Amino acid sequence: MYKKILMPVDVFEMDLSDKALRHAAWLAGEEGEITLVNVLPNSSRSLLRGFASDIKKFNAFMSNESEIKMKRLMKMLDIPASRLRTEVRFGNIRDEIIAMSKTEGYDAIVIGSRSPGGTTHLLGSNAESILRHAAIPTMVVRES
Repeated sequence: MYKKILMPVDVFEMDLSDKALRHAAWLAGEEGEITLVNVLPNSSRSLLRGFASDIKKFNAFMSNESEIKMKRLMKMLDIPASRLRTEVRFGNIRDEIIAMSKTEGYDAIVIGSRSPGGTTHLLGSNAESILRHAAIPTMVVRES
């Protein structure tokens, strides 16, 4: 199994992560670690341009909310807390995930994707983009 798994999650669409979480736990086996990472967009910075203290407050609020929701996700896993990590980042989802996968020694990426709709042909746009650029094994788990 994999020793270090990176799993991007959207904490505001928790149902998208449920099935993928189970797969990540299975892939981690008895010894592997899972890092849940929520990447929040930088768009808040442009919305609040000129209000540096407001940006910091907004980012802190969003980070805190993300951490709370990821802790809920962690409780769904039958893995000791010592083998689970959470991280919140701001930026482009693909860029942040690819950077983490290259610099932090991950063995695999597990990402949830919803069933295709009118806007995507095969995968969600984030899952597809990560899959295209990843240099490590990447599993896309479809939520139906």
